[in-house]
Amino acid sequence: MIKVLVRGLLAASLVFSFAASARTATVPDVLAHYGRIVEASYADSAAAARSLKAAIDAFVAAPSEAGLVEARKRWLAAREWYGQSEAFRFYGGPIDGEDGPEGRINAWPMDEAYVDGVAGHPQAGVINDRSAPLDVASLIALNEKDGEENISTGWHAIEFLLWGQDLNNDGPGNRSWTDFADGKAANADRRRTYLQIVTDLLVEDLEGLAAAWSTAPDSYRSSFVTDEGNLTKVISAIGILSRAELAGERIEVALDSQSQEDEHSCFSDNTHRDIVANAVGIRNVWSGKYQRPDGSLLAGPALRDLVAVRDAGLAARIDARMDASVAAAEAVPAPFDQAILAGNPGRDKVEAVVEVLKRQTEDLVLAANALGIRHLNTSLPE
Repeated sequence: MIKVLVRGLLAASLVFSFAASARTATVPDVLAHYGRIVEASYADSAAAARSLKAAIDAFVAAPSEAGLVEARKRWLAAREWYGQSEAFRFYGGPIDGEDGPEGRINAWPMDEAYVDGVAGHPQAGVINDRSAPLDVASLIALNEKDGEENISTGWHAIEFLLWGQDLNNDGPGNRSWTDFADGKAANADRRRTYLQIVTDLLVEDLEGLAAAWSTAPDSYRSSFVTDEGNLTKVISAIGILSRAELAGERIEVALDSQSQEDEHSCFSDNTHRDIVANAVGIRNVWSGKYQRPDGSLLAGPALRDLVAVRDAGLAARIDARMDASVAAAEAVPAPFDQAILAGNPGRDKVEAVVEVLKRQTEDLVLAANALGIRHLNTSLPE
């Protein structure tokens, strides 16, 4: 009986604490906690990228099938953490401001022939042009030069080098490890060098983002969290990712074209997980909860607490929308490039993600209105 009573008191205490936090959360509280989540998310993404780098360094030093498999595993693992961080885009911050690195981190879709040989054109790309310099500055300069699909750096350049073209209907690309071994493939030395350069650059860019959101007095975070007007940026960012970017650019475009060329992570067939990570990232910001790789939970005042004070029913409905969007994303079957085809039973599940993201975004606009924010932007910046 005593144990039951204690459990009941603890449960009541937790409910009271949550309700109290909803009543007492302020905009400065929410922005301060948002800064903690952003820093942690980028730090975790950078740590995962360093793990990827370690595997790639080992593979490049001694190419083997096992080494390539391990590098692929770590790329997939690292994408889970980067995908969540995309909820911090779309307001000209460190990631995608005027000098931000987003374009060289995650630009897509990619014309793979810009980098390396492809079916029918084995000598294509920078790698097979031995007159082209291979260094950080050169590859940065080549990224998106003379065309948005001329991608030379970032997640998808690494992905292409690890998997190769996806020429299979039922699985990802299947590049051989021998493409990186001297005497087994032309320009293997340049392929190894290229892979290391773009991986090192990815790590450097992610570490730079974590530093920008650190607690250093001169960091971007230090000024962002002290300006209450930035609450609009926080909610607009997840609205844009929810509707314009994820539902629109990343899913609806692919549904309309039914083309692998419009698939986000097409070489590895990881697009279904990219969608999940984005949906989780949106929920992280809304709820103020972020689960780190070690399983620990970073939780604190959030947008939902501010909205709950003004409209508890709306806040609860958005909670449910967020959970539904994650669940719908998790239901999308792999490979995505087959699920989007007319007549494929997976297409309905892909379309279901779009619908719940649309409803979610509509409610985020209402949430912004409840907070006194009118005309919330949910379209991609010009």
